[in-house]
Amino acid sequence: MARFLKDRSKAKGMVPGSLVLIGKQKMEKTVIQYMQIDTETLVEEEVSSTREALDKINPEAVNWINIYGIHDLDMIQTLGSEFELPALLLEDILNTDQQPKYDNGETYDAFIMKMMHQVENSNRIHAEQITIILRKDCIITLQERRGDVFTPVRERIRKNKGRIRSHGNDYLAYALMDTIVDNYTILIENIGTKVEDLEDRLFRQMDTKIVEEIYQFKTELNYLRKSIRPVRDFLVLLNRTEDSYIQEKNQKFLADLYELAVQCTDAIELYNSLVSDQLNIYNSNMSNKMNEVMKTLTIFASIFIPLTFVAGIYGMNFRYMPELDYKYSYPILWGIILLLAGGLLYYFKRKKWL
Repeated sequence: MARFLKDRSKAKGMVPGSLVLIGKQKMEKTVIQYMQIDTETLVEEEVSSTREALDKINPEAVNWINIYGIHDLDMIQTLGSEFELPALLLEDILNTDQQPKYDNGETYDAFIMKMMHQVENSNRIHAEQITIILRKDCIITLQERRGDVFTPVRERIRKNKGRIRSHGNDYLAYALMDTIVDNYTILIENIGTKVEDLEDRLFRQMDTKIVEEIYQFKTELNYLRKSIRPVRDFLVLLNRTEDSYIQEKNQKFLADLYELAVQCTDAIELYNSLVSDQLNIYNSNMSNKMNEVMKTLTIFASIFIPLTFVAGIYGMNFRYMPELDYKYSYPILWGIILLLAGGLLYYFKRKKWL
C-alpha cells in the first residue's frame, strides 16, 4: 500500500508552503525546454533557466515551458517568484503524492494530474505527477522525469496539425490534459481485457495464482480510481468557473474531456465490480470443491463404520465364538462386508448423494 500514501516525515512540523520534495528524485539534473508556437513559426529549444524562458515569451504566440525534474528546490522557488505562483501551489508541485486537483489563482489555472504507466511484462501501474500551469501569456508543465508523455502533442505542433497553433495557450493546456486522459482509457482497456480473460481461466483452473492476479487487478483498479475520479470532479468545477483562463470558444472541448473522464470512472467501477464477482466465484468454487471432498470422505467413513463394527466383533479375543470353528466363516464374513458396502453405495446413489 506504499503507493497510496508516501513518506511525509520530511514535511513533519514545517509550516504550510515549505518547499520539500515528497517522493523520489527521478533525474540527476533539471532540464527546461521552451517552445514558441504560432501559425507560421515554431521555436523549440532548451534553456538554462526559467528566467531565460520568461524573457523569450511572446504574448502574441503560444508559449510552452516544459520542466523535467522537480527535485531542484531553488529552481522551484525561482519559478514561483518569476511567475507569481503562491507557496502552497509550489508545495503541491513538490508533493508527488498530491491528489489530482484544480487550483484557480489570480494569475493562473493549475492542474495537478497523474500520468499512468504500465510496467512492462507486469500488471502493475506506476504514476508520474504532472503539473500544468496555465497563464494568460504561457503554459508551464512540470514532470518528474523525462519521458514521452506529451510526444503526440509535440508531433501535432511540429506537423501543424489541428488547432494548437491558432487556439491559444488554453487549448494547448486542454490538449495536454486530453493526452493524459486518453492514456487512462488505454490502460483501463488493457486491464479490462485481462480481467475478462481471467474469467475464462477461472472455470478451467483453480490455483492460488489466479486469486493473486485478482487481488492485483483490484489494487490497480483502486489506484486508477484514486487518480482519475478527482480529475472528473475538477473538470466539473472548471466548467463552472467563470474566471478561469479557458476561453469560451474552448469550453466545449473541456465538456468533451469531462465525458471521457466519466467513461473512465464508469469503466473502472464496472471492472472493479467484475473483479469482486470473480473473487466471489473463486471462493465459491473452492468452497464447493471442499464440500465435494468432504462428501466423498463422509461417504467412505459411512461405509467403513459398519464394516469396522463387523471386523471389530470378530477381532475380539473371546475363547468361545462358534463361528470361528465353522469351515466357511471367513468367506461368509467377506460376503457380509461386501453386501454391506454394496448396499450402502446403492442407498447413497438412490438418495443422489453420489
